[in-house]
Amino acid sequence: MKSLNSIQIRKLLSASEPYQTMKMRILLALGTGLRRGDIESLKISDIDFAGNHITTTSKKTRKSMGARLVSALVMAELSRYVSELGAEQEKLFCDNFNQKKWRKICQDTGLADLKFHDLRRTFGSMLAQNGISTAVTQKLLEHSSPDLTNKVYTNVDPVLRHAVEQILVGDWL
Repeated sequence: MKSLNSIQIRKLLSASEPYQTMKMRILLALGTGLRRGDIESLKISDIDFAGNHITTTSKKTRKSMGARLVSALVMAELSRYVSELGAEQEKLFCDNFNQKKWRKICQDTGLADLKFHDLRRTFGSMLAQNGISTAVTQKLLEHSSPDLTNKVYTNVDPVLRHAVEQILVGDWL
């Protein structure tokens, strides 16, 4: 598993531009930490544009997150996407996840070994890098334990990073 940096994320979103449903899936994974199966099962009625949240039930854990807060910028993109859909459409995506398109986007970005689940890990890692507590990250990722969150999804603990930076290596060199 890998976690993407901002440059790689921009490249990934740019490469997905010709495939609007894939771009929206990628943005939702990066902006919410949702699993691919949960993104695929979203209905338009699950989205509360006024409250900036999505109501989800995890297909994996069968637990309901209830109102999953979503950033205003992701919601704005989601609103634009939904406004272009037909009024009769219930599901957020009328197509299935296309593995060939995903592979092409990854190849074009230079991330041939990227898995869609790595976007979820990127979400968790970005939270940790920005000083968000493990407890909050655990809740957003719907993990059963903080150990799972720390071991698998966060590659940089800001407290540990701060501790290591306190070592005066510059005095040695």
